[in-house]
Amino acid sequence: MIKPYDTIGGMTLIDAPQHRQPRILALANQKGGVGKTTTAINLGTALAAIGERVLILDLDPQGNASTGLGIDKKRRNLSTYHLLAGAATLADVIKSTVVPGLYVAPSTMELLGVELEIAQERDRVQRLRRAIVDGTAAAAQGERFDYVLIDCPPSLNLITINALVASDAVLVPLQCEFFALEGLSQLLKTVEQVRSNLNARLTIHGVVLTMFDPRNNLANQVVADVRQFMGAKVYDTVIPRNVRVSEAPSHGKPVLLYDLRCAGSQAYLKLASEVIQRERALSAAAA
Repeated sequence: MIKPYDTIGGMTLIDAPQHRQPRILALANQKGGVGKTTTAINLGTALAAIGERVLILDLDPQGNASTGLGIDKKRRNLSTYHLLAGAATLADVIKSTVVPGLYVAPSTMELLGVELEIAQERDRVQRLRRAIVDGTAAAAQGERFDYVLIDCPPSLNLITINALVASDAVLVPLQCEFFALEGLSQLLKTVEQVRSNLNARLTIHGVVLTMFDPRNNLANQVVADVRQFMGAKVYDTVIPRNVRVSEAPSHGKPVLLYDLRCAGSQAYLKLASEVIQRERALSAAAA
């Protein structure tokens, strides 16, 4: 069991940066099956373990982040569909999870239709940003979040654009496979377009390499190529292929609760440490 006072990479709770406004990170990659949802769930869990209050916004119509956090479909009467459609507030859709300090705004298949519903609206790319800002303002006198992690759908559609417009930075999960750099290049172009036209503050927080098998020569070459291409933007932590990580969602738990000692859990704890360290560096540079 993870406790809020556990150390992560030698960092204790007192080291965690304090945020006046939530840091909003979009986990995005137009390719499916790269470990995006798994990273959202387990990075959120690891951040919550050091005392941060974390909200995961599930923007994938498949709702895998919601399922992986134990949110039964019967509890999803209000979802991120209603949030984007303007039919509910952020406070209305948030559900607690089995992890203390970790919350989720669940998704349902209804989200598939939201693009058509809002496509002609003038604020169609600002819907999520406005919902988060209004929700943060409403919580100013009460509960607040330190991090909002947005689990984007595996496509560069209007829902993903909403996520990028709402976010401070993008965290890119990248599978160690042959076409990794091709997909990354396309995503970086989209991020640059959003930064130029819709959200000037948007940056790349980092690239996390996932599903790494050290026995695979191609995987090792992909790691080397991505590090050469992206430099310091690539996290030191590499998430390995791990059967316990694959099993955990079927139990409605993050892998950190399913098996804290497995290689996958330890990797996500290290990733959380890197995210916090980068946040501290950003805070220091802005001071």
